[in-house]
Amino acid sequence: MDFRSKLAAAWQRHDSLLCVGLDPDVARFPAHLKDRPDAVLAFCKGIVDATADLACAFKPQIAYFAAARAEDQLQDLIAHIHDKHPQVPVVLDAKRGDIGATAQQYAREAFERFKADALTVNPYMGFDSVEPYLEFADKGLIVLCRTSNPGGSDLQNLEIAGGRKLYQHVAELVAGKWNTHGQNALVVGATFPQELADVRAIVGDLPLLVPGIGAQGGDVEATVKAGRTAAGTGLMISSSRAILYAGKGEDFADAARKVALATREEVNLYRR
Repeated sequence: MDFRSKLAAAWQRHDSLLCVGLDPDVARFPAHLKDRPDAVLAFCKGIVDATADLACAFKPQIAYFAAARAEDQLQDLIAHIHDKHPQVPVVLDAKRGDIGATAQQYAREAFERFKADALTVNPYMGFDSVEPYLEFADKGLIVLCRTSNPGGSDLQNLEIAGGRKLYQHVAELVAGKWNTHGQNALVVGATFPQELADVRAIVGDLPLLVPGIGAQGGDVEATVKAGRTAAGTGLMISSSRAILYAGKGEDFADAARKVALATREEVNLYRR
C-alpha cells in the first residue's frame, strides 16, 4: 500500500489525526531502562505498542537515534512497527536536502535501509535535490513549508514576485509540478494557524504534517480548524515530548497512552 493510501486508512481506522513523534532522549528515560544496551529500542517500542491504535502515523526523528549511536535500533524499531502495527505509516523525520547524487543516497537510506513510508525533506536546493526521492513512487515526500520554529520567518515569510510569500510558493510547487506520483505532503507548523489555513487553501486535500502542539504550545483548536480538509482529515498533528515523557517510572508507556488518548480526543473535538 502506498503512503497516501496507508495514511488515509489510518485516519479512518483509528479515528485519529495524531502523529506520535519518537524523539528518544536517553537522559529522560525511566531509570530501569537507562543502562540497557537496547534502551532506545525498548523505550520506543513501549511507546509504540501503547499508542499504535491511537495514531495515524509514527515519526521517528533520526538525529536522536544517530546521536545515541542507535541507528540499528531505529531500523529494528521501524521493522517492529511494520510487523506489529502495519496499519500505521512511519515518517522518518530527517529533513534531508542536498544535491541530486547525495539525495539518491539519502533516499536509499530512508526507503531501503530503514524502510520508512515517508521522509521529510528540505526544498531549499530546488527540484533536482528532491527528484531522487520521487523515484520511490509509493513513498511519501513531506516537504518543509512553514515550520513551527520562530526563525522560520527569516526565509519562509519573505515576499517574492506578485506579493506572495516564499512558503506559499513552496506549497504550490509541492502540490503541483513536484507531485509526480501524488505522494507529496507538506510540513506546516501549528504555531502559525493563519499560514496553515493559507497553505490548505493552496494545496487542496494534500496531507499536512503539523508539528508544534504540546511542548511547543500550538493551539489545538486553531490548528485543526485551519488545517482540516472538508472530510475532517488531511492532517498528521505531531506531538512528541508531551507524550514520550508523560511518565518517569516503569509505567511510562501507560502514561504516554493516557496523554496520546487525551490529545486524540481533543483534536477530534474540532475535526467536524
